[in-house]
Amino acid sequence: MIDRWDRGRAEVDLLLKQGRLTRVAANRDLAERHLSQAQVHLMAAVTLRDLDPAGAFTLTYDAARLALAAILVNQGLKARGEGAHAVLLEVAIAQLEPPRQIEIREFDWMRRLRNSTQYPDLDRPSATVDDIDQAVPAARAIVDRATRLIELMPTY
Repeated sequence: MIDRWDRGRAEVDLLLKQGRLTRVAANRDLAERHLSQAQVHLMAAVTLRDLDPAGAFTLTYDAARLALAAILVNQGLKARGEGAHAVLLEVAIAQLEPPRQIEIREFDWMRRLRNSTQYPDLDRPSATVDDIDQAVPAARAIVDRATRLIELMPTY
């Protein structure tokens, strides 16, 4: 019988070989700090929602990003280089799907909108209050899931 955490090993090994992912010392304390910071970001985003929608969205996105990074650092892995945030999603999908595809995949639209918001262009939208209202529960679900997973996932 294949261990549940063997799921996605081929994809993770390929990302390691490509240099888009690197091995680091597994660090549970850092993972927990990432998750604590993510919780603070979510609280701050709710507070800033109406005053600074772009800033609130960026904080919300960063909360989700920190949660995915927490899973990796707890395993002794780190995304690197250009597109590192996309690698976080690739690894999470490879290792964690199924059962909760929607929960993790919410990170993708948030990542794309965060890029449009951080690097504005007249042809691309920036985050709005409606986006924050959708992103906060999505990011909270990712943070909650990461919090549960670091208890279970072994070092890679």
